Amino acid sequence: MTVERHQREHQIMARLNVDGALTVAGLAADLGVSEVTIRGDLRTLEEQGMLVRTRGGARPTNWKSVVQREQINVEVKQRIAQLAASMIADEDTVMMEAGTTAATIVRYLGGRRGVQIVTNSALAFNSARANPALNVILTGGVFRRESESFVGPTAERAIADFNTRIAFVGTDGFSPERGLTTRFVEGAQVASLMSERAEETWLVADSTKFGQAGFVSFLPLHRLTGIITDSDLPAEAVKALQEHTRVCLV
Repeated sequence: MTVERHQREHQIMARLNVDGALTVAGLAADLGVSEVTIRGDLRTLEEQGMLVRTRGGARPTNWKSVVQREQINVEVKQRIAQLAASMIADEDTVMMEAGTTAATIVRYLGGRRGVQIVTNSALAFNSARANPALNVILTGGVFRRESESFVGPTAERAIADFNTRIAFVGTDGFSPERGLTTRFVEGAQVASLMSERAEETWLVADSTKFGQAGFVSFLPLHRLTGIITDSDLPAEAVKALQEHTRVCLV
């Protein structure tokens, strides 16, 4: 049975993440549509920056792993993380979603006592485990290497058991029109759930993410308490964002 276009696109991206490369003929057979339809889907996804078409198929874009991304805009991410950390008090309750900037926040909690952290981020866990004053709850779930995170139903059930004062989430791109976006459906579901379980939700992202769009939109800007980003964000972008939420520049 033919599935709808948006469902096909989700399935194509899910298979690409697992298999690393796809063929038009294989996708057409698996999804029950013509090769012409699949070529149109691949063309649309390529225009969105989701994949690169090849002769007879498609391959992933040259997307950097989270470990590689840790080395990009390091100073800016540190400033963002420091401001985010200043929002966390002793005995606070916090959720931290996977992402290099969110994981960096933990490094600036050295003076805190009794902070409870719920996270699906292996990077955040690795930083937090060295600080005996922090209580860390790692969600578990399916481990996704490219983001060093745990996702899926197990992670979501774990998150749903907790209520926190504040949550920090990352993104692959954000804009007033599309809100927060990511390349991976599972990561979007985790971040959305964290937002639901927290009293405040803050996006921590450097200004290079503004205007970028991942495959999945997962949070509109009005559902954020605010955005912490850097001062390289253009003034017109700041103004557009402030129509929906608070913006803190570092």
